[in-house]
Amino acid sequence: MLDVLFVTPNSSKKSYQDLSVTYSAIEPPTWSLLLAESSRSKGFNVAILDAEAERLTDEETIKKIKDHKPRLILFVLYGQNPNSGTTSMIGASDLGEKLKLDYLDSKIALVGSHISALPKEVLKLKWVDIVLLNEGVYALLNLLRGNLNEDLRKTKGIGYKIDNDKIILNEPEIVVPQERMDIDMPGYAWDLLPYNKKPLDLYRAHFWHAGFDHSKRTPFAAIYTSLGCQFACSFCMINIVNRVNNDDNIDASHSRGMRFWSPEWVKKELKKLADLEVKTLRISDEMFFLNRKYYKPILEDIVENQFDFNMWAYSRIDTVRKDMLDIFKKAGVNWIALGVEAGNQVVRQEVSKGSFKEINIREVCKSIQDNDINIISNYIFGFPEDDLDTMNETLDLALELNTETANMYPCQALPGSPLYTKAIIEGLDLPKTFNEFAFLSYESKPLSTNFLSSKEVLRFRDYAWNKYFTNEKYLNLVEKKFGLQEKQNVIDMTKIKLKRKLLGD
Repeated sequence: MLDVLFVTPNSSKKSYQDLSVTYSAIEPPTWSLLLAESSRSKGFNVAILDAEAERLTDEETIKKIKDHKPRLILFVLYGQNPNSGTTSMIGASDLGEKLKLDYLDSKIALVGSHISALPKEVLKLKWVDIVLLNEGVYALLNLLRGNLNEDLRKTKGIGYKIDNDKIILNEPEIVVPQERMDIDMPGYAWDLLPYNKKPLDLYRAHFWHAGFDHSKRTPFAAIYTSLGCQFACSFCMINIVNRVNNDDNIDASHSRGMRFWSPEWVKKELKKLADLEVKTLRISDEMFFLNRKYYKPILEDIVENQFDFNMWAYSRIDTVRKDMLDIFKKAGVNWIALGVEAGNQVVRQEVSKGSFKEINIREVCKSIQDNDINIISNYIFGFPEDDLDTMNETLDLALELNTETANMYPCQALPGSPLYTKAIIEGLDLPKTFNEFAFLSYESKPLSTNFLSSKEVLRFRDYAWNKYFTNEKYLNLVEKKFGLQEKQNVIDMTKIKLKRKLLGD
């Protein structure tokens, strides 16, 4: 019997609407890969079922689950955006309810950022048997060593139910410590992923990552070289998977910090991907461009081995080191995702807890582009101190910087973030469904600000996105840097209009 089947439900259609057909990325299930490799390194029999990559219906997914006959069905719930684990609950709920009605032979467990943020609330769902707290590496091994029944009461790092409704959270497990990262998370189980003709060909890079050329989007992979972030921005919940405290009102700011795999470990995984003919690669670290001790030997190894990757990596505007941009480019980091967030300094300082230094954003962008590295700027509309004037400042800055692409999000108080905890304490009107937490969904419902309603925030975000991507100055940049056809591809993308319930569609 299979010990555990790692399942990625398909949430794409409801999360991304018509963008899911062609334009949204399909990322490898990073945490399924890490947990699978960890489990089988300890002798357990594992498999991965990625319903999103295979574009399976719930009925097709359930049939495959039955065929595997797993002891434990583990839904691994992380979104393709680092902060969107909650939106993975959309597909999980649809699938889980049907699965529980149709198949009672296995326990259903969940792991992911939303689960770490709200374990008790998740356990209230009738189809959920077990939750793994924090990242779940040790909790999963503890589970698999037991019988999944009477042993649950003494299994560290989990929550479960007795008598169908009484919720129990056991003593927390630790997260994998720095000194055991290479040992207890020894790699990625790339060989367990589904594919069509060759490995990783069911996965596709973000549209812009491939230079707006659809033919260059596969095969695609994404890896971490580190976990976590040392900052505590109020809108971010990424560090909630580090949680080791079951008390109420715990958020990501209480467990910030970074852990790194060794450069040797990373080099080994990169060699595997190069051998699998992957060219388009995302470095998913929240702060790859932060600790030179770790990223410099990785980049030097890529240059030495001439892997010819087309990569992107994250950075805050105040962590970019001008003297390192040359080696980033030589290694194939052709895109840097830059967390600008807001155009107004007061707004930006408030959400970053004052950790942003006074810095010239324009100079940082110029330095990056002078090294022939493209920028994807990240902007968020609807922070607590935002009004129409400050959101227009953010849009004006975006139009001025005119970077090669941009993400524009409506601000959500995502479960696990300090902003969510604050909203609960203040009794603000939060989303009631998982769909309402999704940035691009029909039912998207952003947080209201101190001055604006959710409706006003969402309307402005959609207006800003359309103005940016239809701006002639921007389209001319795309044509100059990527080509005429690529410019047309962007124009075609702007013709897909998101429908919004809040706006009366």
